[in-house]
Amino acid sequence: MPNLSVKDVPEVWAEALRQRAARNHRSLQGELMAILENAVMGTTPVAMPHATVSTSGRVQGWKTVAQIAAELDAKYPNPVTGVSRGVDIIRAERDAR
Repeated sequence: MPNLSVKDVPEVWAEALRQRAARNHRSLQGELMAILENAVMGTTPVAMPHATVSTSGRVQGWKTVAQIAAELDAKYPNPVTGVSRGVDIIRAERDAR
């Protein structure tokens, strides 16, 4: 597989690419490959918050903690009663030492 090299990249661009890679949970190499793939294939990532397009072309997205918590609160509005909470069990085990 051929290697490509880009020289004299402005530091501002390099830092922006590093931050973009971190936001997408990719290495800088992975981020550059995704950008090149989109350019060569003429595709654009699906407009999803926090979505990434892998090199296989699949869209991978995730939700924020707040979104997940809101969905769970809506799905289970009443907390379970009459059972021990996990945190209480762990604290009891810790304090028993």
